[in-house]
Amino acid sequence: MYNFFKKIFKINNKLTPKDSSFLNIYKNTEISKLFDSISNFNDESEIRYVGGCVRKILSKEDVNDIDLAVNLNPSQVKVCLQSNNIKFFETGIKHGTITANIGKKNFEITSLREDIDTDGRHANVRYTTDWLKDSSRRDFTINSIYADKDGNLFDPNGGVKHIEEGKVIFIGNSDKRIQEDYLRILRYVRFFINYSNHPHNSSVKKSIKQNIAGVANLSKERLMSELKKIILSKNFLQLPKDSFSLEILRIIFPQLVNLDNLEKINEYSKNIFDKKTFIFLISYLTIDETDNANYFLFKYNISNEDKKRLKFLIENFKLFSEKDYFSKKNLQKIFYFNNKSYVVDLIDLKIFNSKTATKKLIELKKYFEQFEKPIFPLKAQDLLEKYKFKEGKEFGQKIRLLEHMWLNNSFKISNKEIDKVFGN
Repeated sequence: MYNFFKKIFKINNKLTPKDSSFLNIYKNTEISKLFDSISNFNDESEIRYVGGCVRKILSKEDVNDIDLAVNLNPSQVKVCLQSNNIKFFETGIKHGTITANIGKKNFEITSLREDIDTDGRHANVRYTTDWLKDSSRRDFTINSIYADKDGNLFDPNGGVKHIEEGKVIFIGNSDKRIQEDYLRILRYVRFFINYSNHPHNSSVKKSIKQNIAGVANLSKERLMSELKKIILSKNFLQLPKDSFSLEILRIIFPQLVNLDNLEKINEYSKNIFDKKTFIFLISYLTIDETDNANYFLFKYNISNEDKKRLKFLIENFKLFSEKDYFSKKNLQKIFYFNNKSYVVDLIDLKIFNSKTATKKLIELKKYFEQFEKPIFPLKAQDLLEKYKFKEGKEFGQKIRLLEHMWLNNSFKISNKEIDKVFGN
C-alpha cells in the first residue's frame, strides 16, 4: 500500500534536474533489477540508496560504491535475490549486510536495524522496518539521508541542510556515538576536512579527546581502511590548515611523521597528488632517515605487493644523496630488475621531497613512463654453439658478466666484447 501511494504522491524532497545522478545510476547500471525485485517482494517492501553514495551525489562528487538499505530482514533479502536469480555473498550477514553482484558490480544491501548494545568495535543488532530508527543509529547527519531510485529524499536528521551549510554533526550525543564505535573518531576527521566550513564544536573536540584511547581496541584492518579513505579523500592536502584534525591523526598514527610536509609540498606534487597510489603516499608520509617506515610495515597488515613496493622505496630512499643516483643509466638498471611503476614512484618520491620539481626530474619521469623493459639479446644456446662451450658454473658466470656489461652500457654490447669474455 505504501508503494502504491508513493507512486501517486511524490513524498519527500525531489532533487533538482542538475542532481540527476540517482536516475543516471538507475539507467546506466543493472541496479534496476535490485529495486524491482525488492519492491515486488510484498506490498510494504522498499529499497533505498543510503549513506556515502547519497552524500557524494548531493556534494557533486563521483560515486564509487553504492550502498542500499532495505526494510526486509536478511533472510527475506536472500529469498528475494534467489527468486530473481541475483548472485549474492553473505559478507556482513552478522550485521545485516548482503552483497549482491549484478553485471560485475557489487551492491551492499543492509537491512534496517537498531544497535542493541556495542563495545566500541562490534554491535548486537535487531532488525526493524522503521526507517527513522535505522537513521537514528547512524553516525553523522550527512550519512543518514536515504533516496529512492528517482532521487526522492528521506532526511530525518537534517543532513541535506548540513551538507549545504558545511556542517559535520553527530546524530545525538557525540560521546555515545563514539563509544559505540571508536572508528567514528577517524570518520569524523575525514568528513570534517572534506565537508566542514565551520570550526570544530568544543563539546565534540572534548568527546574525541576523552575517548581517543578506545581506538587502540580497533582492528588494524579497520584502521588501515579508514586511513586509506582519509589520505585518498579530495581535501587531504588541506589537513595542515586544521590543527585539531592534524593532532588527532598524529596521535592515532604517529608513524605519519611527514604530515607537516603537506603544507610546503611543491606545486607539481600538488597537481599529481590525487593520481598517486595509497602506498606511495604512505611512503611519502612515513619514510625518513630512521626505521619509522619499517615500523609502520611491522605494525599494520598490508598486501604483499604493497609491502614489497614500500620496502623498495625505503631501501632506495637511503641512496638518494648518492652521486648520479638519479641518472638515466642508474635508473635504467633499477628499471630492468623491477618495473616501470617502481621507478616512476622513485622519481616522484624525490620530487615530493624537494622544494621544487626540477626540469631534469620531470624529464626523467616522462622518459621512464614511455620506456619499455629491454630483453637481454644473448641466448645461452647460441653462445654454447658459437664458442664450443660446455654448460656449467663457468659458463653461468660468463653469462652474468655479459648481462652486467650490457646493463652498464645502456643495454648495448658488441660482438668484440662478447668475444673477449669467451677468450676469443
